Amino acid sequence: MKQTMNLQEWGLLISLAIIWGGSYFFVDIALTQLPVFSIVLLRVAGAALLLFALVYMLGQRMPFNWPAWRGMLCIGLLNNAAPFCLIVWGQTYISGGLASVLIAMTPVFSILVLRGLGIEKQIGAGKLVGLVLGITGVAVIIGPDVFAGLKGDLTAQLAILLAAFSYACAGVYGKRLQGQGYSTLVITAGQVTASTLLLLPVVLWADQPWLLPMPDTNVLLAVAALALICTALAYIIYFRILSTAGPTNLLLVTFLAPVSAISLGAVFLGQSLSAEHYLGILLVGAGLLAIDGRAVKLFAGSKVNQQEVMK
Repeated sequence: MKQTMNLQEWGLLISLAIIWGGSYFFVDIALTQLPVFSIVLLRVAGAALLLFALVYMLGQRMPFNWPAWRGMLCIGLLNNAAPFCLIVWGQTYISGGLASVLIAMTPVFSILVLRGLGIEKQIGAGKLVGLVLGITGVAVIIGPDVFAGLKGDLTAQLAILLAAFSYACAGVYGKRLQGQGYSTLVITAGQVTASTLLLLPVVLWADQPWLLPMPDTNVLLAVAALALICTALAYIIYFRILSTAGPTNLLLVTFLAPVSAISLGAVFLGQSLSAEHYLGILLVGAGLLAIDGRAVKLFAGSKVNQQEVMK
């Protein structure tokens, strides 16, 4: 497993965090007028249309064999259909802030999955320290609402944690799927198409969309942003990082998403940052540095050099 990331991978990771950090906001808007399953279906179906068009515009082709689509259905279930439904449903009972804290458990679950499958034989002390610092930082950013939320709807919180576990499994499985020779764009288009096929009968049965009133412009724009930016574009970046940095490094995005949400609020909505927010951001940054390992190596290398000079 790759332990460090280069500057390009960090840039893609931060871009993905900014995109996914805004998804909680768009979900909150969509929930004002649309039911859970319909939001998720519109999100993945809109992304599928765009990605299919890109696949054929760029001269690529989707696979048409059962083994390939079996993999697409699996990654679509683990990475889209299941976690999206769990998160959106959970946000009907708990805040997006608390949801982002619980989703930050994804890297922890990822390491446990890798360990359980025997892919990662040992877990270094730096990675464990980094995970603890990152989760602590996210909790500090959200503030006392975390502890208030833990007294709320337990089922919703468990649903978000289950979504985090699903994301962790998807990261591991997605790396395996990439090893079969499919391009990033084809895998991305395949997973959202598979998610659409999985969710369509559920929506027709549960939501009866033909009975729903037409949403207003704000809701339609929020859904479009979820589909085109937070799903289609985001998963192109997602699989690009996965192919070079690996599943554990990729899932560090769950630490950065709440940070990006606070930063975007300060820039575009004039929201001020408190001392707790800055402390949380520092903790998240320290956690990422510990997991990445470069800062520790540089520090250790500088100490060795000093000792050699003293000799």
